[in-house]
Amino acid sequence: MEILEEIGEEVALRGFDGLTPVAPIRQAIASGHGIGKSTLVAWLIDWLMSTRPQCKGTVTANTVTQLETKTWPAVVQWTRMCATRDWFTLGARSIRAIEDPKNWFVVAQTCKEENSEAFAGQHAATSSSVYIFDEASAVPDKIWEVAEGGLTDGEPMFFAFGNPTRNSGKFYRITFGSDMARWKQRSIDSRTSARANKTQIAEWIEDYGIDSDFVKVRVLGLPPSASELQFIDQARVDAARKRVVETLPDEPLIAGFDASGGGAAWNVIRFRRGSDWRALPPIRIPGEKGRDRSVLIGIAAEVMRDRRPGHQVAAMFVDSAFGSPIVERLHTLGYDNVIEVSFGGTSPDFHQANQRAYMWNKAKEALLTAGIPDDEHLAIQLCSPGYHINNQNKLVIESKEDMAKRGDPSPDDADAYVLTFAQPVTPLLAQDPETFNEFDGDFGGSGLGGGGWMS
Repeated sequence: MEILEEIGEEVALRGFDGLTPVAPIRQAIASGHGIGKSTLVAWLIDWLMSTRPQCKGTVTANTVTQLETKTWPAVVQWTRMCATRDWFTLGARSIRAIEDPKNWFVVAQTCKEENSEAFAGQHAATSSSVYIFDEASAVPDKIWEVAEGGLTDGEPMFFAFGNPTRNSGKFYRITFGSDMARWKQRSIDSRTSARANKTQIAEWIEDYGIDSDFVKVRVLGLPPSASELQFIDQARVDAARKRVVETLPDEPLIAGFDASGGGAAWNVIRFRRGSDWRALPPIRIPGEKGRDRSVLIGIAAEVMRDRRPGHQVAAMFVDSAFGSPIVERLHTLGYDNVIEVSFGGTSPDFHQANQRAYMWNKAKEALLTAGIPDDEHLAIQLCSPGYHINNQNKLVIESKEDMAKRGDPSPDDADAYVLTFAQPVTPLLAQDPETFNEFDGDFGGSGLGGGGWMS
C-alpha cells in the first residue's frame, strides 16, 4: 500500500498533461523472499493498462523460468480478476487492449543480452512507456541501458524488484550504490511482511546465521558481502556456452546420472569428455516415467553396453539418494564401472563440507575452460545454488531442499554434470569392438535411438 501510494504521489507531482514530457518515475525494491513482488508487478500492469490508453510496457525477469512460471502467471492471475478484464486479450506473453492492440499493450520479454533490441524503440508520447524488471539483480546492464532509451517522452516509468543477489551491476547501483540519486528505493526485510513464511525464515537464520550472505539476501533484502550469492557466476557459464573446445583422443567419456524420486524432478544422464560437456546428447526421463526403476535400469544398461566409437563410457556416477537400486542391479549385470555417489558423503578435500560441495567446486573450476551446451535451462541451473562458508571454514553448497523452499526448480541437469567430477577417471585402454545392439525402447533426445518422452 505504501509503495502504491508513493507512486500515486509521484504521478500527481509530475502532472502529465498528455503532451509535455515529464521526468521518469523510477522505483526500486530490494527485498527478501515472500513479500509479494510478483503480485505487485501484476497490480502495476493492470493499473497502467486500465488508466493509460495507448501505454506500452515491457516486463522481464532474470531467467526464462522466472518469467514463464512465476512473474507472468501472476500477471495473468490478477488480470483475470481485474474489474477491467473485458477490455483486454490475455496471451502467453502479452496483454493487449481490444480497442487498439497494436499500440496499447504490455509484453513479456526475456532479458538475454542478445535480445536487447526488443527493449528499444518503446515510446508513448501521449501516454506511458513502462519497464518492469522482476528479480532484477541478474538482468544484464546492457538491457538496462537500452530500456533507458524508452524514457524520453510522455509519462515514462521504470520499476525494478528483486533479491539483491549481487553487490555489483545496475540493480545494486540503484538500490545501494552510485546510481541511487535517480531512483526511489527501499529495502524490505521479509520478517516484516505478514505473508512471508516465518517458520522457514527462522530455519534459514538458524542454519546459516543472521550475518550470512544467504540471510542477508533471502531475508533481510541486503546485498551479499561476497560478489554474488550464486556459487557459479553467470559470466563463467555464458563464456562456456560460446567456447569451442578440443579433447585428447583417449580422454575418458564420463556419465553422471541424477536419479529422481518422481514428481516434477527429472531423471537425467549427462556426458562429459574432458573439457567437452557436449560429448553426447543428454538422456532426460520425466520423474513419473522413472517411478518404475526397471525403466531406468534398462536405459542405464544400454548406455553402459554401447560400444560404438566415441560412445563407450569409462565410468558412470549415480546419485545414491534414489539411485542405489539402479547401481546394485547394474553391478549384478557386470557393470563394475558404475559408481554410487552420496552427495552428503565425506569430501576428498577438507576445504569442502561434503561430496556435494566438492563436486560443485570441481565443476566451477572446470567451467573456466569447458565448452557446454548452449542450453538456457542448464545455464540457469548451474547458476542457481547459493553457498556459504560454515563455522569450520568449509564450503557448503545450498541443498535442493532449500532451493525448493525459495521456489527454484531442482537442478537435475546441473547435478548430472556435477556428478562427472566425483572422482578422477582413467582413459579406457582400448575400445571394445563388440557391436552395439540398438535399444528397442522409446527415449528420444538420448542419442541412442527412439523419439518421444525424453526430450
